[in-house]
Amino acid sequence: MTIPDFANYGIDSHWINPEPPRRTLLVVYAHPDDESFGNAGTIIHYTAQGAAVHYACATRGESGTVAPEKMRGYADVGALRTDEMLCAAKALDLTGLHFLGYRDSGMVGTPENDHPDALVQADPDRVAGQVTALIRALQPQVVLTFGPYGGYGHPDHIAMHHAATRAFREAADPTCFPEQLASGLSPWQPSKLYYPTFRTLTLKIGIRLMRLRGMDPSRLGENKDIDLVRAARETTPITTTVNSQEHLAAKERAWACHASQNSARGPFQRLPGVLRSRFFANEHFTRIVPEWHGGPREQDLFTGI
Repeated sequence: MTIPDFANYGIDSHWINPEPPRRTLLVVYAHPDDESFGNAGTIIHYTAQGAAVHYACATRGESGTVAPEKMRGYADVGALRTDEMLCAAKALDLTGLHFLGYRDSGMVGTPENDHPDALVQADPDRVAGQVTALIRALQPQVVLTFGPYGGYGHPDHIAMHHAATRAFREAADPTCFPEQLASGLSPWQPSKLYYPTFRTLTLKIGIRLMRLRGMDPSRLGENKDIDLVRAARETTPITTTVNSQEHLAAKERAWACHASQNSARGPFQRLPGVLRSRFFANEHFTRIVPEWHGGPREQDLFTGI
């Protein structure tokens, strides 16, 4: 396989397993750990089948909260989380990891939003162009990115939703980013576009319990900027479910790589193995392209390809 060079597009690529692919999945998210805490099971499901899975990671997670003892040996949070991401890339058996070079923006209203290198300050054309270049070079049949609300309203998640959705639609159009064609890339149209989603029942039960305890589920987190009520309302419908029950151990190894961000997983990981297996067996998605018209749920992102 000829390894593309994305340096001209400001992309820092790490090739882990550059074998010639039969099928290719491109995952476009914002931070180190989005891929593992979000869809590790699905990624491992496909890499175990020999598919090439690439992760386009917009930032290095510089705004993440990290316990002081985790910082030993690291100059800053971004360096630590880059190391964790490289660990996860190997655990997931990714073909390639592609950092887009932006800074973690943090949540809405935080000082990190105003940093000149923050993703939310970036030119949307540049971000979409980077994802377009990856699509044209890697030629994935399937692209996976955030839904419109980004799961829980994180501005970086929403920015990558817009960039990747736009790139999916424009990568086949030679009039879009024509300088890429001049540099040797060719138009490419992926066949399918998905957003991750989840069942809302557990979340709705949690919201009700919070209210019974006098908590406001619309104002959670250190800065009261996480709105679980809106997250439940904005969830897109499940059209596709991928079962990765047999890969639970590998999934947990990927989680473990992101040790600095793993505290939220603690209660779930203390569950008995049988319960963990059932709870984390399935990962759910909304098929955006081709448009979903109902019927039995898909069990495979590559169905029809």
